[in-house]
Amino acid sequence: MWTSDLSDLLWMVSISTCVKVLLVPSYHSTDFEVHRHWMAITNSLPVKEWYNDETSEWTLDYPPFFAWFERLLAVFASRVDPRMVDLVEGLNYATDTVILFQRSTVIAADCVLYWGLWRFCRKFTAEKQRLLYAAVVFSPGLFMVDHIHFQYNGFLLGILLLSLSCLREGRNVTGGFWFAVLVCYKHLFAVAGPVYFVYLLRHYCRGTSWFWNFMRLGSTVITVVGLAFGPFVYYGQMGQVLKRLFPFGRGLCHAYWAPNFWALYNTVDKVLSIVLRKLGKDIPGPKAAMTGGLVGDSSGHAVLPNVTPAITAMLVLLAMLPCLVRIWRRPRRSEVVQWVVYAYTCGYVFGWHVHEKAALHFVVPLSLLIADSVDAAGDFLFTSTVSYYSLFPLLFKSREYPIKVSLLLLYVFVMGIYLPHYFGNLSPDNLSNTCVESEEPDESTSDKSRSGTRWTMISSLQEVELLGTCRKLYLCGLLPLEIYSQLLHPYLFKDRLPFLPLMLVSVYCSVGLFYAWAKQLSACFNQPKPDIHFQM
Repeated sequence: MWTSDLSDLLWMVSISTCVKVLLVPSYHSTDFEVHRHWMAITNSLPVKEWYNDETSEWTLDYPPFFAWFERLLAVFASRVDPRMVDLVEGLNYATDTVILFQRSTVIAADCVLYWGLWRFCRKFTAEKQRLLYAAVVFSPGLFMVDHIHFQYNGFLLGILLLSLSCLREGRNVTGGFWFAVLVCYKHLFAVAGPVYFVYLLRHYCRGTSWFWNFMRLGSTVITVVGLAFGPFVYYGQMGQVLKRLFPFGRGLCHAYWAPNFWALYNTVDKVLSIVLRKLGKDIPGPKAAMTGGLVGDSSGHAVLPNVTPAITAMLVLLAMLPCLVRIWRRPRRSEVVQWVVYAYTCGYVFGWHVHEKAALHFVVPLSLLIADSVDAAGDFLFTSTVSYYSLFPLLFKSREYPIKVSLLLLYVFVMGIYLPHYFGNLSPDNLSNTCVESEEPDESTSDKSRSGTRWTMISSLQEVELLGTCRKLYLCGLLPLEIYSQLLHPYLFKDRLPFLPLMLVSVYCSVGLFYAWAKQLSACFNQPKPDIHFQM
């Protein structure tokens, strides 16, 4: 079975890789120079100076494991073109050779994503595997962010999938190990730390051997963190490392507001300031303080109370609290993915200086749940569409416009057809006209035998309804929003109010993703399913 399953994944990966190769000449953001410069830093300087270097404005601000990853890439880069990893001569160096090399490293690093995806799906039925493979491998968000804009999210998300797959199989220490590794690559993934901590404490550190389990788990995590940060502790650089990892001076929002709660908060503040000024009130502060489109240009609000990093951290934890209570009471491994998805959604909606690219942290894991129920599939289709559309402003050049639109429309079209077909085929009785969740089998039953009986689905003669009327109407609203942003605004305002289209996209998508957050909160409290038994 495994050979056949792997072949399904491999042909999808082959198609995806061909698309990525075609995207090599496309636009790349400043992140391209960021990662090239990080290779130069790690290649040219001793370890103790990595987090002190200020040769460029693109200072190293990822955890040590990612710095070592850049050091590994620099070994090969120095053989391809030595100037690429020269700390001074290499600044803003972007020849065709450099572009091809760096694009190739992202494509190669995606092998970790495919490994994690295969490991997560390896016990599922072939039909379910193909569905999940397609949802992740052909993600337009990964194409846009990693292979056009330029980042390494696929590689990092692959480590997350490895961790989740281990937790679902009951391999708690291994799951904790991979999560610790992930956080030491990119600290923003630590948002799910409370979920991991409570779950592992309640699910693994229990019974008569709870103390030894706790020590085993703790020593594993401490070892990983020690390997990552130990050299910098030795050189007395931990203060500098932490300063780089948590640059709170960048402001509440990024240049393009991520579509979260703070985009709505900023908009309300802006509207109130305009209204009060019209009424003759003296409102302090610059008129465009929150709409200038500059990083760090969000130092204060005109009317509403100012927000600090501590407030955002508290809101993230408060939003996560109901989920943590649920985990404490019923730590079921079959629900781990749902909880992690919710944790990253909380971090996105309420976090400090959130980048719109962070939507990948919850959308990609959410795709692993789409075969569980029609509701989960509908939530994914809605959330992924809004999240991936919100990434459009990242690719602002005209030649990439048909690419990003085609990627999203094709993905939504295919998933919108494939998902109803998948659930329709699960029906054991073609005359059934109801959708009822059946009783979960005994834990000794394999996932293969459960797949056709977990759900009694709508008759194949009827269309499975994934999105209700309200969600369909909301998604239809993306079309006039895009028409205004691309055509009407330039015609009406010329070069004035350049940030307004970004603001409208952010605010409109914020409403949809805030709704998605509420749905994820609700999903965490649905009737729990018994833990899934996996053959080891």
